[in-house]
Amino acid sequence: MTLTELRYIVAVAQERHFGRAARRCFVSQPTLSIAIKKLEEELQVSLFDRSSNDIITTDAGERIVAQARRVLEEADLIKHLANEEQNELEGAFKLGLIFTVAPYLLPKLIVSLRETAPKMPLMLEENYTHILTESLKRGDLDAIVVAEPFQEPGLITEPLYDEPFFVIVPKGHAFEDLNSVSPAMLAEEQVLLLTEGNCMRDQVLSSCSELAAKQKIHGLTNTLQGSSINTIRHMVASGLGISIMPATALTENDHMLFSIIPFEMPAPQRRVVLAYRRNFVRPKALTALRTAIQQSQLNGVSFVDNE
Repeated sequence: MTLTELRYIVAVAQERHFGRAARRCFVSQPTLSIAIKKLEEELQVSLFDRSSNDIITTDAGERIVAQARRVLEEADLIKHLANEEQNELEGAFKLGLIFTVAPYLLPKLIVSLRETAPKMPLMLEENYTHILTESLKRGDLDAIVVAEPFQEPGLITEPLYDEPFFVIVPKGHAFEDLNSVSPAMLAEEQVLLLTEGNCMRDQVLSSCSELAAKQKIHGLTNTLQGSSINTIRHMVASGLGISIMPATALTENDHMLFSIIPFEMPAPQRRVVLAYRRNFVRPKALTALRTAIQQSQLNGVSFVDNE
């Protein structure tokens, strides 16, 4: 059994195709197939179901591939220890972010990161929390930026910042005359929410219990859905309904499109966190990323001191 063979089976498990896995490993398909067959014979177990074009990992294979990932990570750690003097801030950093954070954090983060780690470009992925989490566990990502609640075995989370929510309403709406609104008042309005699968939708509903209760009883009769924050912003501006936005999604020019009203105190908010694997081998890169985020001038957030 070799590390190369373990890399091959991890690649096949992720790609679910021998040809794509071979290209990913920069070898020919026969070379990869022969190596995996040799490993299966050594272990006396079938790792993959080859009965269709879409390769499926067997039950035994799932456990072995998971262990192979851990072995490969430990091997990477050995290389890191052997080259401890190398600059951890050189080379691409693979960062994942949820959809409701990425558009507002990235422009400012990248500018800040040019100062703290100019030789560490970002390879970026935007996606839902559960997809980013699996990519992080597999090692396809180095770290992810997500919102609480978030707790996964084997992953460490560090708070980055707390972000309050605001209510946005069309021009001429009755809420414009108020200094603040309560979550209970939203239950009587047509509220635009993100589609299911977005964690911010769940955070909004958990912060506005009356709205959540009414939606549970009546379904979507008093709520409409949008696929992105930007889409919802424009639907509100057109007069379709009201919505709830995180502070970072609001700009000083938004008053031309719609009105922004704060919540009564204590205002609903979300905490944004950084998550990474427990044995990640570039701790200085994580520190540089955290520093760059804290130096980003994000609208309306409160950065969390981790010291």
